[in-house]
Amino acid sequence: MAAELGADYFVADFADLWQVRALADKIRSQYPRIDVLVNNAGGMTNKPYLTADGYEITYQVNYLAPFLLTTQLLDLLVESRASVINTSSGAHKWVRNIAIADFENTLRRRPIVAYAISKLANILFTRELHRRYHPDGLSVAAVHPGVVATNFSRASGSQVFALLEKLSLPRLFATAEQGAAPLAWLASSTPGIDWQPGEYYAKSEIAKASRTACDRHLASDLWDRTLATIGHL
Repeated sequence: MAAELGADYFVADFADLWQVRALADKIRSQYPRIDVLVNNAGGMTNKPYLTADGYEITYQVNYLAPFLLTTQLLDLLVESRASVINTSSGAHKWVRNIAIADFENTLRRRPIVAYAISKLANILFTRELHRRYHPDGLSVAAVHPGVVATNFSRASGSQVFALLEKLSLPRLFATAEQGAAPLAWLASSTPGIDWQPGEYYAKSEIAKASRTACDRHLASDLWDRTLATIGHL
């Protein structure tokens, strides 16, 4: 799509954190400012496995890699007074009591649970990024785009998704265009006026996140744990 629009684009595999670092280097070297960063890369596999970096694939692609990219670009984002939009999911509510170590140890979890944990991590990341850097001009939000009718769910191996698809209930699924609309709205509108930084959005409105997703201590601890993780890679 970027090529069709005549826009610049780069390719990076988020299952390889070296490529994520290289992507950040390219962006910093070619652009003097960043207005918006939308962390929308994500996935869910039907069988969990470790990446070459040693992390479960869903956790790395959905959370760890976007965290790494954002922090690698953080100075430029803050200088630009940019907006950062993190794609999450209502599935984060399936995770209630969780310890810090459980975020990284998703290899033995069912794929749908690993996915939910990664999306909870994205909201916690959003809240902590907001707490630390909103005073410096950074505007951050998390967004649930809805349950979108794409090939994404087919690769998950989820019996729930398979049943819904088999029943052909189109009203339960958003189109790709409908799913993209909340992200496009956040990216193109004005933070502090059209939307409130630090919040979790669904259908372009502030939504209620789970109690766990609003745990300030958990958000801070996860931030510190993740920084330590990427510092060793």
